Amino acid sequence: MISNKPWYLSRTIWASLVAVISAGASLAGMPVEDAEQAALADTILQAVSALAGMVAILGRVTAVSRIS
Repeated sequence: MISNKPWYLSRTIWASLVAVISAGASLAGMPVEDAEQAALADTILQAVSALAGMVAILGRVTAVSRIS
């Protein structure tokens, strides 16, 4: 691995969180299929990526200092 990225853009982190939440839901009586877990992890990652992009744009637009 050469490049770095924030933890919240990691597919592995989101898939793991979804797996933990799905296991908890299953214990509570709400079964979740493996295919649903994968789709949910992809959807969450796309939403987080979009939010990160919007925050970056907003940060640059409202910045008071120039980039050097």
